[in-house]
Amino acid sequence: MTGHHSWGYGQADGPAEWHKAYPIAQGNRQSPIDIDSARAVYDPSLQPLVISYECCSSLSISNTGHSVMVEFEDTDDRTDMLHLVHWNARKYATFGEAAAAPDGLAVVGVFLEIGKEHASMNRLTDALYMVKFKGTKAQFRGFNPKCLLPLSLDYWTYLGSLTTPPLNESVTWIVLKEPIRISVKQLEKFRMLLFTGEEDQRIQMANNFRPPQPLKGRIVRASFKA
Repeated sequence: MTGHHSWGYGQADGPAEWHKAYPIAQGNRQSPIDIDSARAVYDPSLQPLVISYECCSSLSISNTGHSVMVEFEDTDDRTDMLHLVHWNARKYATFGEAAAAPDGLAVVGVFLEIGKEHASMNRLTDALYMVKFKGTKAQFRGFNPKCLLPLSLDYWTYLGSLTTPPLNESVTWIVLKEPIRISVKQLEKFRMLLFTGEEDQRIQMANNFRPPQPLKGRIVRASFKA
């Protein structure tokens, strides 16, 4: 998902500059967006969300230089399932779960909020020390990301894009209404990761997210009544 051009989250190569190499950045269905729950439209035709990981297993965890990624075994000729985390320097993060869909990519977005420790999140955060530096990769087996999901799977959905270059507008976003909560200590483990390699100047991986993009007439649908 990184494309062929150099990009990042700094002043010179950050989201405000991405359109120069990726014109689609100014397209009509870019992500992420601010979801205004009061303006979302309840759609009774939306089916309950069913998330299953029985057909895949985690293989590795890596530092892409932009975020952390968990790769899964592809057992049924579908796109490998990935997990991407973006966070800012202060208090929140988003956790995305990507899977193949007939019309492109379906991504389940989960908001992380600061609260009490999330016991299941330790399985992930305790492995981050192995991939502190950009380009590092380590074996990471036996992880079932379903344990990170909130109890309620009520969701909003809209037509969007990848949130990192190449920013393809081929994503159906499914954003869970209920966030999950993790502790400050757990989030700090994400912030110990570095944008840079072991031999480079050490630059903390923080604020690795794209600001909200214009809605441009899109409708956000809800699977639940407000």
